[in-house]
Amino acid sequence: MTSLGRTALALVSLVIALTPCFALQKEPVRIGVAGLTHGHVSWILGREPGDEVQVVGIYEPNHQLAERYSSRFGFPMRLVYSNLEEMLDEVEPEAVTAFNSIYEHLAVVEACAPRGIHVMVEKPLAVSMEHARRMSELARTNGIHLLTNYETTWYASTAEAFRRVHIEREIGEIRKIVVHDGHSGPREIGVGPEFLSWLTDPILNGGGASIDFGCYGANLITGLMRGEKPISVTAVFQQMKPDFYAEVDDEATILVTYPRAQGIIQASWNWPFSRKDLEIYGQTGYVNTLNSQRMRIRLTGAKAEEEIEALHSEGAFRDPFSFFAAVVRGRHTVAPTDLSSLETNMTVVQILEAARISARQGKTVFLE
Repeated sequence: MTSLGRTALALVSLVIALTPCFALQKEPVRIGVAGLTHGHVSWILGREPGDEVQVVGIYEPNHQLAERYSSRFGFPMRLVYSNLEEMLDEVEPEAVTAFNSIYEHLAVVEACAPRGIHVMVEKPLAVSMEHARRMSELARTNGIHLLTNYETTWYASTAEAFRRVHIEREIGEIRKIVVHDGHSGPREIGVGPEFLSWLTDPILNGGGASIDFGCYGANLITGLMRGEKPISVTAVFQQMKPDFYAEVDDEATILVTYPRAQGIIQASWNWPFSRKDLEIYGQTGYVNTLNSQRMRIRLTGAKAEEEIEALHSEGAFRDPFSFFAAVVRGRHTVAPTDLSSLETNMTVVQILEAARISARQGKTVFLE
């Protein structure tokens, strides 16, 4: 055989040898779903089929609830298990998304981390710092990714606001951030009974509107402040509708202070309409998001504000599951200051816990 022939044969052999590796990389990430009681689970169950993730198992002890979702989304009941560890051992998912009560997030991580299974929980990370610290320890000890998902992370307006503030530095140093989140109330908008039962439970949810929607503000403010922890937290919680929400708050205002900035979180189950919007004020202008795309911007020297519609940049993640798949496959690295990161969301839980203490004691809580 000639030298050229031997070279060609070697190249063919190399391609054949590497083909399984390339094929493996293209395989979807095998996802397990832990719980169906969080209404946001429709996000993954109703996701258009793709090659990024594949749901291979579902843990849900409520058989009737699982059957309702099976009928609605068309997945076979053979995917459903009433025991979480059994599901993990039988279907061997690479990653798990948690859509159960916030209190149960710890149990999901306790089951997944020793098995080397990555976890993404629906917001917030945990009901308390005690749970959060245990979850963080498990994740770090076992070398898994532990992420937290927020709807607002995937808004085009959120990405554009962060770009203008952090990369373009259009408004100078941040001075004040105001975040409005909520709706007219979970009962009023008709959430399912399984969701409502734990959403209004002070143990299973950790609180009411202050947790359900206060976490969005704490997350966005922490991200905008590049992970910096606030000096203090001052909060006022109220019950506007005690007949509906007897055990938890339905109205919350949380003030977080920094050496040169303030953050104001307005979380409510009393808005006349649903809203998730953000105001960022700096030395030389402001950037406001009105919804997932619409924004208002005004800079020093401009005669009027500009209203724009933000668009997703090319290659940007548009949903949490493609993001999760990229992280699991090693195609994307999570920075400590990212909105989904463990570091950011440990601070979120710390803010929410301090807010609970402040509201209960009627005084400002200073963080260590």
